[in-house]
Amino acid sequence: MAVQDKDLQGKTVVITGASNGIGAVAAERLAERGATVAVVGRNPERTAQVADKIGAAHFLADFARLDDVRKLADQLLGRFPQIDVLVNNAGGSWAERAVTADGNERTFQVNHLGGFLLTALLLERLQAAPQPRVINTSSVTYRTAKLNLDTANAPTGSFSMLGSYAGSKLANIVFTRELARRTASTALVTAAFHPGAVATNVYDNIPFGVGALIRSPLSRPFFIRPEKGAEPMVHLVTTPDAAAINGKYFHRFKEEPPSVKQAVDPAFAEQLWDLSEQLTGVSYQR
Repeated sequence: MAVQDKDLQGKTVVITGASNGIGAVAAERLAERGATVAVVGRNPERTAQVADKIGAAHFLADFARLDDVRKLADQLLGRFPQIDVLVNNAGGSWAERAVTADGNERTFQVNHLGGFLLTALLLERLQAAPQPRVINTSSVTYRTAKLNLDTANAPTGSFSMLGSYAGSKLANIVFTRELARRTASTALVTAAFHPGAVATNVYDNIPFGVGALIRSPLSRPFFIRPEKGAEPMVHLVTTPDAAAINGKYFHRFKEEPPSVKQAVDPAFAEQLWDLSEQLTGVSYQR
């Protein structure tokens, strides 16, 4: 894929989950192409290191605290008069259920509600840009999900690490499709993608040191490196063919019509949207 010299000059790109992994790689590559990149992360040292390396501003936010997301939005709006792209990449997976200070199940909040809230708070600024985009990092694990909205955010009950993660990644796809539908009369373009099986810190919370093993050279036959995993993210941010990606989900670079019924169910999308507004306290314009 040819890289144009400084073709993103004058554009501002916000990337959450950019303190390591594919977010950090994408931040560097987009900065090389001339973009002003806002590096958002949870870890102060790593986030600052990524930002310093590319000469970018960095912002701290833990998506397990919705007040952090609200503060982040205020900081971004105060810093950047134009925001062209928001990449909702922050996420994680945990072996045990935990309830956030906001009263939400942690995986559901970090992987879905945080991005839903940040997008809402930045939407007006995004829509003022000439070619705005919202790109959401999902996962192929959505294929195994069945998202029960009565229990997805429950503070108690049975819990599956993979089930919770897969459900949140399904929510990313539903959010992408519904956001595209609700903003169809505007210039906003949105897409979701699976980066591949990438060896990153997202696996750190798996028991028995599995995360460290995945990031080690031993995993190379099974997991790609972040440098390769970032490629679809960079592509969706930069591709000039906006109509070809809007509202769609990509398995790396290949468009994949969602194979789970809930992902394409308009009634379910409406219910998830209503629940997400209720839990975050925001209301998107219709």
